[in-house]
Amino acid sequence: MTPPDQTPFPAEWPDPHAQLTLTSEGVHIWRANLDAAAQNLGPLEANLSEDEKSRAARFVFPKDRQRFIAARGILRQLLGDYLNRPAAGIEFTYGPQGKPRIRSENDDFPLQFNLSHSQAIAVFAFALRRELGIDVEAVRADFGGLEIAERYFSRQELEELRSLPVESQAESFFLCWTRKEAYVKARGGGLQIPLASFSVTLTPGQPDTLQSSDTFNWTLRSFQASHGFVGAVIGEGKGWRPSFWNWIPARG
Repeated sequence: MTPPDQTPFPAEWPDPHAQLTLTSEGVHIWRANLDAAAQNLGPLEANLSEDEKSRAARFVFPKDRQRFIAARGILRQLLGDYLNRPAAGIEFTYGPQGKPRIRSENDDFPLQFNLSHSQAIAVFAFALRRELGIDVEAVRADFGGLEIAERYFSRQELEELRSLPVESQAESFFLCWTRKEAYVKARGGGLQIPLASFSVTLTPGQPDTLQSSDTFNWTLRSFQASHGFVGAVIGEGKGWRPSFWNWIPARG
């Protein structure tokens, strides 16, 4: 079991006032409002690859298309800032289960990243030489939690969820779901990792912990992405420090 650690639910996500430096001891977590970004999509869309533009065009509903463009455009903008290179020139490669990486002749490229979005809220995680997984979900009361939990959660998680008051089960379910998704994404295993093969805690306000065959390879931290949204990030190794930042659309 990972050592207990109070979850860093930030009261505020500060706006960066200068170019941020990513160190080997840190993990930078960014939050963005995709609908706000969609009000000025042009610069973000201009940085997308042809493949990303084709994927965007396949969305049926305009709002979904705009949010996809915004999420990928913001990712490229942030990567460009960290790498000090044009965002449009960044190329991605994808693992067997779809985990993205920066394409490079050197497979040991230092900058690692991961992203997730739910409705209009997107989160992005960046680190140096550290595998990452991040997930965000809107807490919804109509989620059919126990039925889904019985199918995908471990016995330990299911028992913990059932022991909680009904009024807190929705938040607990999504705390569990984001923590599990972050772990699967960090490992790059996708559906190859059965969700019931490992456990996380899920009681609101209690330390977030991970129980898995490789527990000591990872650190789990949860956060509140916005009102009504919960998130989790898992990073390889111990002792890293999370920093939370708010992405601001360029004025134009």
